[in-house]
Amino acid sequence: MTPTRILPDLQCSLVCEQVRQETTGSFFLIGVINIIPVPQFPVTAPQLLVFNRWVAGIGQFNQTVRVIAPDMKTVLATSQGKIALDGPGSIAINVSVLQNVEFAAPGAYYVEVLVDDVMKLRYPLPIVVAQQQGQRPPQQGEAAAGQAS
Repeated sequence: MTPTRILPDLQCSLVCEQVRQETTGSFFLIGVINIIPVPQFPVTAPQLLVFNRWVAGIGQFNQTVRVIAPDMKTVLATSQGKIALDGPGSIAINVSVLQNVEFAAPGAYYVEVLVDDVMKLRYPLPIVVAQQQGQRPPQQGEAAAGQAS
């Protein structure tokens, strides 16, 4: 019996600023994001792209990408799309666009990737206050500017 449906594996998932596809079909990712430094909170990210590469599946599937707040409950943004794989050797690329994602405070936010409501991956997306140039963090034993000793 030949299987007609095998849930795919998520080979990679990367948050980036832009994704472009060349005429050859190859993708290149611009501004792969490990951490988002911002000057203040709250802040809104006008656009985040999530590049996902699916492999080793058979069938048609629904992909969900979402950004979760540090409380691990609040969903800040969601993107849904479809993927199709016709055999174990096939590959599906999906680029999700998340727009106007508001981050209320610094912390570890999370990107979750699901296929047919099955969680495939969750990874942190730290949002931090950026240091202004020329400013150094307080050293151990020093009070931060504006704080009483």
